Amino acid sequence: MIRQKKVIKQVDEVESVVCDRCGKEYGPNDLETEEFHHIRFTGGYESIFGDGVRVECDLCQHCLHEMIGDICRKREDRAR
Repeated sequence: MIRQKKVIKQVDEVESVVCDRCGKEYGPNDLETEEFHHIRFTGGYESIFGDGVRVECDLCQHCLHEMIGDICRKREDRAR
């Protein structure tokens, strides 16, 4: 005999993503949302951010490009 029960599960869905620099908000179906960059790390020993401090930042591609576009390396390698 198979006994069954109904289970209701709660699922979190993204409503929007907000750039921490420019403040622009993008919806879940906006193609810009796919190009967001989420920076997450913990400051190490003697870090200028603080030892053990969790650092987080969400940036749209436009702000990231303004911030590092002149100094980053860009390659056009394609996955094979």
